[in-house]
Amino acid sequence: MTSPKRVGNCLKVYAATSLAAAFVFGPGVAGATEGALGRPVAGTSVLSGIGIVPPDPMTIVSLQQVYLDGSIGASRSVPIAGKASLGAEGKLALTLATVEHVWGGIGGWDFASAFTLPYVWEEVTGTFSVGRVTSSTSDRVSNLYDMYFTPIVAGYHFSQTDHIALSFNFWAPTGQYNPHDLANASLNNWTFVPQVAYTKLVPKYGLEFDAVLGLQFYTRNSATDYQNAPLLTLDVMGLKKFANGFGVGLVMGTVQQLGNDSGPTADKLDGFVGRDFAMGPIITYDTKINGKHPLSASLRWVPTLASTNRLKSTATVQATATMAF
Repeated sequence: MTSPKRVGNCLKVYAATSLAAAFVFGPGVAGATEGALGRPVAGTSVLSGIGIVPPDPMTIVSLQQVYLDGSIGASRSVPIAGKASLGAEGKLALTLATVEHVWGGIGGWDFASAFTLPYVWEEVTGTFSVGRVTSSTSDRVSNLYDMYFTPIVAGYHFSQTDHIALSFNFWAPTGQYNPHDLANASLNNWTFVPQVAYTKLVPKYGLEFDAVLGLQFYTRNSATDYQNAPLLTLDVMGLKKFANGFGVGLVMGTVQQLGNDSGPTADKLDGFVGRDFAMGPIITYDTKINGKHPLSASLRWVPTLASTNRLKSTATVQATATMAF
């Protein structure tokens, strides 16, 4: 195994964009986990070069926008605000601003750290029954969301075409939370996310393959006594890049719940185990500002193709822009 002398000015979007991978939803729209989504949205965590940590010290700034409009039919009960709703509808716009610093390398490994400040707009509608009376209630929130931290990312270059990045990430419950609200700017729990990312380059044909595998471990929501089970997430992407800087590709992603949720509401719903699968196209563009600052942008649409106990969306759109200094 040989390390390249340089990975060039490769724009490392991995931590900055994998943060969208751990993509956030407030508990009101939250999969099978409380609110029916948890933090990840299938197909949003993988980006071009996600397995590459640059060998040279630099600062990377990323801005992401994610929009989702999803629902669960009234035939399924959903745990929201400590109660069981007859189905749920949720719209969410999440803006994530990330700053990542690459520290350099030692012993063949390159290291980085990152911090993300998210802002969320969310609208949730639930249907509840009290005796024989059934009524729908809507709630809306617009505020800073739970902060996301990546204390350490370690990248290794097996060759100039094969790269891997290992990271430890966590969400802190810094957003405002009210257990009686349907829409919240927090999940009211800590979420720990170990993750591995891989990038394979095929320069001869302008091809690139990226994959991100992660596990999400949640602490108990002390306000509702709801314990989300761990979630396994896997996103993969294939890209064809052209000489003019543009690229086109396909993204596939899945979220699989490992075990049952627990707590009074979850127990009534038989553990509320969920899973989903999403797939859709992506377009990318890479250039340099003033000939020296790499800029990478992308736009994807990843509708949900199959879903159980998670919000199903045909309008999941993600846009990203990342620049290195």
